[in-house]
Amino acid sequence: MEKLTLEQYTSIINNKKHEAQSKQWLYIEINAKELMEECEPGVRNLNVCAKAVLDTLLEGDRILVAPKNKSKLGGALTVRYYVDNLSSSRAKYTCEPTF
Repeated sequence: MEKLTLEQYTSIINNKKHEAQSKQWLYIEINAKELMEECEPGVRNLNVCAKAVLDTLLEGDRILVAPKNKSKLGGALTVRYYVDNLSSSRAKYTCEPTF
């Protein structure tokens, strides 16, 4: 089985965000390790998954738990995506988070 790519994980996350928006939820929380295990059981592809979790952050979204390593890529990475406004005009998250 081939590992999922960054683009595939990004698409999965965006689909989850749009699904939550259609249910009129305010936000969803995604943990990198849980997402990887859901999408690729038994496959170790955590760095790619965590990178997609960070890359899909938009302005106003929050990093709830960040791994202690310098890259912030790891299984503990947990993000809250606000899905009430998924407009393409919403700026991508660009600030370096402080923990």
